[in-house]
Amino acid sequence: MGKFNKLLTSLQDEELEPQPQNGAKPQEVSTQVRQFIPRDRIVRDENQVRKYFDVEKLNGLAQTIAEEGILEDLAVYEISERPGYYQLVFGERRYRASGIAGLDKVPVRVIEKPDEKKLLKLQLIENKHHEDLNPVEEVEGALALLAAELEKPVETVIALLKQMDNDVRRASYNVIGQPESDVIIKLLEGLNIKWRSFVLNQLPLLGLSPDVLEPIRQGKIEYTKALAISRLKDEEQRQEVLQEAITQNLSIRDIRDRIKQLSQSKKSTSQPSDYLKRFNAVSRQLKKTDAWENQEKRDRLETLLKEIEDLVK
Repeated sequence: MGKFNKLLTSLQDEELEPQPQNGAKPQEVSTQVRQFIPRDRIVRDENQVRKYFDVEKLNGLAQTIAEEGILEDLAVYEISERPGYYQLVFGERRYRASGIAGLDKVPVRVIEKPDEKKLLKLQLIENKHHEDLNPVEEVEGALALLAAELEKPVETVIALLKQMDNDVRRASYNVIGQPESDVIIKLLEGLNIKWRSFVLNQLPLLGLSPDVLEPIRQGKIEYTKALAISRLKDEEQRQEVLQEAITQNLSIRDIRDRIKQLSQSKKSTSQPSDYLKRFNAVSRQLKKTDAWENQEKRDRLETLLKEIEDLVK
């Protein structure tokens, strides 16, 4: 189910405290009580880890909901600044699909507003029980957890990770024992991720060009294949190989062979200009050389010039 399983399994049994309603004490509201509230009173979380939802799968879920209803409640908390409105904690796939199915109300559990770290963890738990995050979302999710734990912006966390990698390359330096480094290493190990592997193999995903990044988000291509394709600097060639890899389900070896083929073709087409550069350089040297004063060398040069003239006729 992806690299978050170890942490998410440990979080699965965390208690969700119910939000008191109408002045009721917390213990008087059971987390098992199902409430139905209007869909238009639910506010989606724009910052959640999952960004991409497969349209075909959403339509399939919508059909199931239309026939059987929503079997598993959404989790929400009441927005204090907007009484009667609720922030969605998890269950966005069901929320979206219920709209497609034409439902006006959806079943929810109203919980106490979680802090930022717990909110993120709860959303990751939800994804564990349903669809895996794609590789890009996994990276973003891990970074979001680190940012919440360290109370620093994601950009700062990325810089810290890169600095750790730079530091560890110095043989005399050990990142273990550095407070922020220890937090990062421990949290990533909890996700079953080796921190250096994360820096070297997963973090680079966020630097990919949008044309390569989007198919990964959509689950159309494995990130290892996309990374190989991203090495093609020519946008047209990159798109060509990307589409071939997706439609023909090319293996990583096939992709590398295709890239090699394109590189050789490009080298072949660039040779004439390379030859012209060399020829121009030789011409400049001929104007400066004293070889013409040597009869033997002059005869040899004249022979070579005649051969060139014959070749280009």
